[in-house]
Amino acid sequence: QVQLVESGGGLVQAGGSLRLSCAASGIIVSRYTMAWYRQAPGKQRELVARITSGGSFDYADSVKGRFTISRDNAKNTMYLQMNSLKPEDTAVYYCNADSFRTESWGQGIQVTVSS
Repeated sequence: QVQLVESGGGLVQAGGSLRLSCAASGIIVSRYTMAWYRQAPGKQRELVARITSGGSFDYADSVKGRFTISRDNAKNTMYLQMNSLKPEDTAVYYCNADSFRTESWGQGIQVTVSS
């Protein structure tokens, strides 16, 4: 079975940085569109960033210039580097893997940014 495990979340002050990791098993991340989503209390889930199997990138307007998505194929792991964090970035962040056959989700990890 596919398993996606997020790590690297926690509490950080505004202006700080965190790096989220998504370790995958059961899939090869280079063959999937990999993405980070987030959901804040009382808000809809939104796409934060994604990288396709073809190497293209997409970012939400709210994080452009601050967040960077990447993957390490040797480690079969996806990352989200988050810089200049703002309180409005506070949310549960979810790892997502999508292909023409399947879609998988991680369990989510909390990111809290204090002012």
